[in-house]
Amino acid sequence: MSAERKITICFAFAGDRLGGSHISLKGLLDELPQSLYRILLVLEVPDGRIAEYFRAYEQIEDPCALRKPFKVGRSFGIGNALSTLPRAIGRAKLLKDLEVDIVHTNDGRTHASWALAAKLAGARMVWHHRGDPDARGTGMVAPLLADQIVSVSDYALPTNRWGKLRQAKVIHSPFDVEISVDRDDMRQRLVAELGCPEDAIICGYFGQYIVRKRPVAFIDAVDELRKMSKRPVVGVMFGEAKDRSLSERMQDRLSCQTSPPPVTLMGYREPGHHWIAACDALLVTALNEPLGRTLVEAMLVRTPVVATRSGGNAEALADCGILVPPDDPPAMAEAALRLLGNPQCIREVTDRARKMAERRFTKDRHMRQMEQVYADLVDRQLRAAPDRENLAIETNLPPVQHPLHHQFEGKR
Repeated sequence: MSAERKITICFAFAGDRLGGSHISLKGLLDELPQSLYRILLVLEVPDGRIAEYFRAYEQIEDPCALRKPFKVGRSFGIGNALSTLPRAIGRAKLLKDLEVDIVHTNDGRTHASWALAAKLAGARMVWHHRGDPDARGTGMVAPLLADQIVSVSDYALPTNRWGKLRQAKVIHSPFDVEISVDRDDMRQRLVAELGCPEDAIICGYFGQYIVRKRPVAFIDAVDELRKMSKRPVVGVMFGEAKDRSLSERMQDRLSCQTSPPPVTLMGYREPGHHWIAACDALLVTALNEPLGRTLVEAMLVRTPVVATRSGGNAEALADCGILVPPDDPPAMAEAALRLLGNPQCIREVTDRARKMAERRFTKDRHMRQMEQVYADLVDRQLRAAPDRENLAIETNLPPVQHPLHHQFEGKR
């Protein structure tokens, strides 16, 4: 084998639902130097939305996909990991055949499906945790099976850190920090579409309609603000319904108003940051968000943020937004009213937010931190070569040839 062989990194995907983790991952893949890495995507759904989103990258179909994939949001523990063993052997064979050096997973279902396979194949595994700190997989399984745990925020990591959790790294998600939006133009477009008064306060919600994001609390906050404000108040919700019962609750809440509903459902739109810029404020009602993408996008387009004091919101905002108690729509409405009534405060807060986001959330910073993770894992891979061969023999898989890592030496 040539010493110049690229490091092969496998990114596996479960299901076909696009979300923030896919946007963040694409931000990484677009920055990784192709001269050093072979990027390989393994998909459960080979012709779906994820395949189209990552169409620029090499893709193969997962030959061992579950007939009934793990459900989104369902807790995952050691029992689930063991249930993947029959398919893990087949996936391990695939990883060996493809000479995969590193398996990088990005969501709970994919961790569940590929952690054992990576271990059996002797490949190094990056467990990229983007969920909440109570995720059973990250707390119970990742410390045993992962070679490196990466988290999007310190908040997202379990309190009890053992095994590989002791060496977990916090690497913030990547964003295009150079985005620039004409806020006045976007606001005029939104005002025209809504048919609302020019002086209306426009509050935005961006994200899926799921319980954790508290969409009903957003509706209530806008309704409270409308009662407090002398100016007209309009709420806009950009997103998709993912929970039927919750959607019904939202519709019931909107239809019980004696006056026009406080909120208009706008559907899912891209690019999202253009519509965030059209809003006077972003109201983040979500609980236990590890690090919300829309929150950072608002910082970049200078839309002031009022968020719950929950999850990674405080970690992301620092002194660049307003934090209020969770599940308290009147408190959120009152904070938004005070902030929007003080133009100087808005300028100071949004200027700080933009500068902080430009410093902390760049694609280049994210890429360099992840490259260091990969480089460290390749070093460990070489040092553990005898163990890998023994493991391959025990699982009846052919021994893997080990990549040389000299190509990283000039980058350290």
